[in-house]
Amino acid sequence: MKKLIILFSIALVLASCGNSEEQSVATLLETNDAEAITSKREELVAQQQEINAELKKLDAKLSELNPDKNKPLVTSFIAKDTLFEHFIELQGDVETDENIVITPEMGGVLTHVYVKEGQKVSKGQILAKVDDGGMSQQLAQMQVQADLAKTTFERQERLWNQKIGSEIQYLQAKSAYEGQLKAISSMQQQIGKSNVRAPFSGTIDDLITERGSVVSPGMTSLMRIVSLDDMHIKTDVPETYLSDVVTGKNVEVFFPVLDKKMDAKVSQTGSFINPNNRTFKIEIDIPNKEKDVKPNLTARLKINDYTRPNSILIPQSIISENANGEQYVYVLSEKNNEEAVAKRVIIKPGKTQGDDIEVLEGLKPGDEIIKEGARSVKDGQTVKLISY
Repeated sequence: MKKLIILFSIALVLASCGNSEEQSVATLLETNDAEAITSKREELVAQQQEINAELKKLDAKLSELNPDKNKPLVTSFIAKDTLFEHFIELQGDVETDENIVITPEMGGVLTHVYVKEGQKVSKGQILAKVDDGGMSQQLAQMQVQADLAKTTFERQERLWNQKIGSEIQYLQAKSAYEGQLKAISSMQQQIGKSNVRAPFSGTIDDLITERGSVVSPGMTSLMRIVSLDDMHIKTDVPETYLSDVVTGKNVEVFFPVLDKKMDAKVSQTGSFINPNNRTFKIEIDIPNKEKDVKPNLTARLKINDYTRPNSILIPQSIISENANGEQYVYVLSEKNNEEAVAKRVIIKPGKTQGDDIEVLEGLKPGDEIIKEGARSVKDGQTVKLISY
């Protein structure tokens, strides 16, 4: 009880001193006496300096009485052998070699269109027809002439076999007949060009030209046919990965629009380095049984270019660098309960993946590495371990 009375008395004295000091300053300010105000300010500054000096003495004594205050608080983790896989992340577009716009081989009026948009067609199926300009009638006349030439040849052949008539008559008849057959074959090929056929099995994606339009060979777009069977992704890879990204490498493919993943392999690598962006092309065949992958769809690719079974991985954030450009971390030594000594270790970093980096030299499995607080310690300094 006596102690409480003493503490209360001291508090009253300090409060009264503070109040009187405040009143004194307030009264002094009302006088507008610059010399007196300056004198009071110098007095207060001197008092503040004395208080700061006393506080430093108190802090020094507290440091002696509480040495743990100057020990940095750190966390740690144990280095372990880890399977390290490094991936190149790229973006590519889906393509197909069977995605073309069909044009006619013959000019004229488009007389028939036999298919509709979305219709599945087979290779060789007739899709449309162009007017042949009367060549069918010419073919019919040529067929009549061919029949006559055939009859003449067969008669001359029988006579020649009987040793009747001249050889020249036989040869002329034979030549006339064979020439007529070749002419018919040529005409049939020309007429065949009036039929627009499917170059491969697929789906009619778009009808571009309507029936009755005048079309030009190799110029007028009639329709688009697409096959979704043989799909592949093409992308550019930096030349630094030339020896790592090779045919047969595993690829993880992700289509963001479809939210779909699939596993594939590099099916082809380019043999040419583009001088403009220093890249080479690769091609990845992809299965498309569900027919949901379309040409020009964007795909994200992850290609495993490097794998090391026994690696030590550490966070990149704990690595520091000295004046010589060497990178280092701190490991714990002389561990005693919650205290240990921080030891600086020079390391040789390797590849990075996300927030982690591979350590090639300097660390071994079982080393206890400082994590949180790694940038606030010094070599040989005693630290205090904390755990969460």
